[in-house]
Amino acid sequence: MLKGDEKRNLLKIKKKIGGNEILTNDKLVIVGAGGMIGSNMVQSALMLGLTPNICLYDIYEPGVHGVFDEMQQCGVPGANLSYYAPAVEDMNDPEKVAEAAKKAFTGAKYIISSGGAPRKAGMTREDLLKGNCKIAADFGENIKKYCPDVEHVVVIFNPADVTALTALIHSGLKPNQLTSLAALDSTRLQQALALEFGVQQDKVTGAHTYGGHGEQMAVFASQVKIDGKPLKEMGLSDERWAEIKHMTTQGGSNIIKLRGRSSFQSPAYVAVKMIEAAMGGEKFTLPAGCYVNDEKLGFKNVMMAMPTTIDATGVHYTEPQGTEEELASLKASYAHLCKMRDEIVELGIVPAVEDWKKDNENL
Repeated sequence: MLKGDEKRNLLKIKKKIGGNEILTNDKLVIVGAGGMIGSNMVQSALMLGLTPNICLYDIYEPGVHGVFDEMQQCGVPGANLSYYAPAVEDMNDPEKVAEAAKKAFTGAKYIISSGGAPRKAGMTREDLLKGNCKIAADFGENIKKYCPDVEHVVVIFNPADVTALTALIHSGLKPNQLTSLAALDSTRLQQALALEFGVQQDKVTGAHTYGGHGEQMAVFASQVKIDGKPLKEMGLSDERWAEIKHMTTQGGSNIIKLRGRSSFQSPAYVAVKMIEAAMGGEKFTLPAGCYVNDEKLGFKNVMMAMPTTIDATGVHYTEPQGTEEELASLKASYAHLCKMRDEIVELGIVPAVEDWKKDNENL
């Protein structure tokens, strides 16, 4: 297993993908590669030069076959793509699906999964809970059976907090090896504030959301700066801040209204940047969903967005800093996550908390 410095030294290797020096030769698997998010992840990973060895996996063969052909037809120098899926007539045959999964997952060192059902108009992330958590359980079992030595896994299908938790329990991985997508809420807040004050988006710093990746997220303002100036000094009214918070929590729904489908470009890019960091590339410092079981903080046995850093050693979180009101909203978001966690326990998708170690000794 390569350490962080050794991975970064791979940047000195002259092998390239499409003109970019590669981070690693390790196998990256994109689950759900036949969909819009998955296909964009494949292209982003190639364009960023993460690894030449990218495997596309999906249960719908025509879709992933088409993505594979398109990516091959890009003619990216050095790319070594493969794809696996059951034949269309075998999509509902568990043995055939397992055969394809075994081929795809075997030897994987990094995985990003968007392999859940998409969110449609009128649906909340929580509406997806039951079906997608069953998919996440199977995903975790595939990791345990076929690639237990995987380095890092990013889960991005909704509701990501509980699908990632489900995958972690079933995978047997250590908590620092699996993260979920949460940063989009923060970048949506950052965008809204940049538009509000007419500044370049990267001039807005400290615009973060924590807790759940859903409508119960905790939106923090106290650490925000606009081009170096604290937000509290920018003259933003309470009413306007409430509107911006609402825009942030409804950011995913707004994309559906505008485009007629759920987000795909932004989650694909951010997820690839997360796995890039785990490969030893640029550290990822936006909030990520991670496993938290912390007596001091009072957050136990959940996946939730925290102040995090992802690097070659995995994900690491720190204590959120905020006002009493912000921290209270984070506790409320945590309570909502506990409710969803308890629901998947009741559904039998994961065992009771006290029995998690039977499936994953690292929890």
